[in-house]
Amino acid sequence: MTDTRRRVKVYTLNEDRQWDDRGTGHVSSGYVERLKGMSLLVRAESDGSLLLESKINPNTAYQKQQDTLIVWSEAENYDLALSFQEKAGCDEIWEKICQVQGKDPSVDITQELVDESEEERFDDMSSPGLELPPCELGRLEELAELVASSLPSPLRREKLALAVENEGYIRKLLELFRQCEDLENADGLHHLYEIVKGIFLLNRTALFEVMFSEECIMDVIGCLEHDPALGASPRRHRDFLTKTARFKEVIPIGDPELRAKIHQTYRVQYIQDMVLPTPSVFEENMLSTLHSFIFFNKVEIVGMLQDDEKFLTDLFAQLTDEATDDDKRHELVNFLKEFCSFSQTLQPQNRDAFFKTLSNMGILPALEVILGMDDVQVRSAATDIFSYLVEYSPSMVREFVMQECQQNDDDILLINLIIEHMICDTDPELGGAVQLMGLLRTLVDPENMLATANKTEKTEFLSFFYKHCMHVLSAPLLANTTEDKPSKDDFQTSQLLALILELLTFCVEHHTYHIKNYVINKDILRRVLVLTASRHAFLALCALRFMRRIIGLKDEFYNRYIMRNFLFEPVVKAFLNNGTRYNLMNSAIIEMFEYVRVEDVKSLTAHIVENYWKSLEGVDYVQTFKGLKLRYEQQKDMRSILRNHRFRRDARTLDDDEEMWFNADEDELEDGEAVVPPSDSKFMERKKRRSRGGCVSFTRRRSCAVPNITQLAYGATVPLAAIAMRRLARGSNINEHWRTTEGMI
Repeated sequence: MTDTRRRVKVYTLNEDRQWDDRGTGHVSSGYVERLKGMSLLVRAESDGSLLLESKINPNTAYQKQQDTLIVWSEAENYDLALSFQEKAGCDEIWEKICQVQGKDPSVDITQELVDESEEERFDDMSSPGLELPPCELGRLEELAELVASSLPSPLRREKLALAVENEGYIRKLLELFRQCEDLENADGLHHLYEIVKGIFLLNRTALFEVMFSEECIMDVIGCLEHDPALGASPRRHRDFLTKTARFKEVIPIGDPELRAKIHQTYRVQYIQDMVLPTPSVFEENMLSTLHSFIFFNKVEIVGMLQDDEKFLTDLFAQLTDEATDDDKRHELVNFLKEFCSFSQTLQPQNRDAFFKTLSNMGILPALEVILGMDDVQVRSAATDIFSYLVEYSPSMVREFVMQECQQNDDDILLINLIIEHMICDTDPELGGAVQLMGLLRTLVDPENMLATANKTEKTEFLSFFYKHCMHVLSAPLLANTTEDKPSKDDFQTSQLLALILELLTFCVEHHTYHIKNYVINKDILRRVLVLTASRHAFLALCALRFMRRIIGLKDEFYNRYIMRNFLFEPVVKAFLNNGTRYNLMNSAIIEMFEYVRVEDVKSLTAHIVENYWKSLEGVDYVQTFKGLKLRYEQQKDMRSILRNHRFRRDARTLDDDEEMWFNADEDELEDGEAVVPPSDSKFMERKKRRSRGGCVSFTRRRSCAVPNITQLAYGATVPLAAIAMRRLARGSNINEHWRTTEGMI
């Protein structure tokens, strides 16, 4: 099999500073005699020809990017890159390179990435660096070449950024842009495109602040419309932003600074997503400052909105007002959704303050109102908002739903609305239902529940959930399993039942007695096993998985429930109906029986063999069922031995060891034996009452044991309980012990 770890693409940088794909092959490292050193070799996977033979030079600067990319310069104008299919292969070759150069493999760059001579390398950065040509139409081509040649070198890139910043060059370039558009100078516009794109790749915040200012940003977008690759058909991004995209104030924003920040963030996000060409794998790291600019803008917007109490009060008031029209409410919900999505950029402590503010404003009661509406889009947006809240603090949501159950009927509880939306999802793929099921799973997960000195959230919430919500969740399952096979067996219904079973299986694993009581009292497992007759294999497997989790608990309450209702019958039936097909159904059922055998679950082993052996004895391609029968026979033999040993014919006959122990002096007793105080008259009175009450029957004991037993009765150092335990340890019956003590008390 081909080693995909070593699979790579070889790239070379052409004169236009674009990366050309030279082919796909497999890389190795080894000593090459001709090159007199360790080298990298890449052979084409198509014909085995040599795509690359490069000596690992001790002074060459190698750079590892994004875990799967190694880039280096072979000569002044000859850059190479290996793009690996897998991270493991990249790490392996990187270690070889670092080993040759004597570097720690944890570094991402083995040498300084500079193109200058040794003297230039140590130039003072504050000294006059790069000199820009005059900003004139006739010098645009020269400037474009200067920018392109500076990008590969960090030092020259830094000098270029300083020159552009110090000379106010961006505003001069944008003036030329307006001239070129007026003159319809296509060549000039193409050069400006390359220049402005290059300035973005300089990755400098001070330049972005100028480019994204109110007076400059639309001209910057205009420059990026004239991609030379598009020829005479430039993009029309400015038309979209000014004519199509409209800023809607769902609630009037009085702060002009906040309005300006929102406009700027939208436009910069648009530049990143739509205007700038998709960065190559070699350029992604050069746009990190652009990502940061958008990030911090969003943080600032959230903070300013959060501090505006009037704005938030009006927002929630209109959301829950019945008089608000549908279009307006749709806009309000979408705004709140975007507001919450912005909050994900906040630091933890700021995010805490943000969600506490929303909670105090009544976001959960508002969501309850919104989720009860008929508009599918509004409900979808409300679900997304709810997911942010659950992800942030499931305890906050749980506390709310437990409080509202004291005032509202079960039908309108928030958590039951979520369950109903999951059940009623109209999407054929149940995308919304899957999302909601994940939220429910988070809410019922004990791992994220809190425990304090005064109360345990797990106990309170699970009691609430099983009393008020579980019947809603299981309703589709119970409605569809009234017969021997599913009432509705279409794909969408089967998907929904599979989701419900997944959540119930999670409950079996994590909720112990709450789900146990529910399963046994409602006979849930029998209803679930009806689904093994489904024509959809994934649903039948979900039903088997549910039973397997129950058996895996090795809980005798569950086991007795299974045996009392003969719940292995539908499993055996499904196994036999599957025939000789070796598929997941076959494997899942055999694994279930194998678990019972390996774990030696005695009650289930006996039940299976006694009730289903005739149906299963012919299955000989696995040893599972014969192994179960062998276990069963061994258990029968052991029970027979124990029965014979425990109920011997001469119950009064003691073996020699017991006789010696009973006649032993108290000094011979083992250390640590409990003692009965001589004056424990209450103890003796209880013994007498038990004897007179007829609760214990006594028979005569041989006189040889009388002295020691009499001593025990009147304060000897060995209590009767100790004698009984010793006798029991030897397999004797406790009744036999009492028979030996007649008349001693």
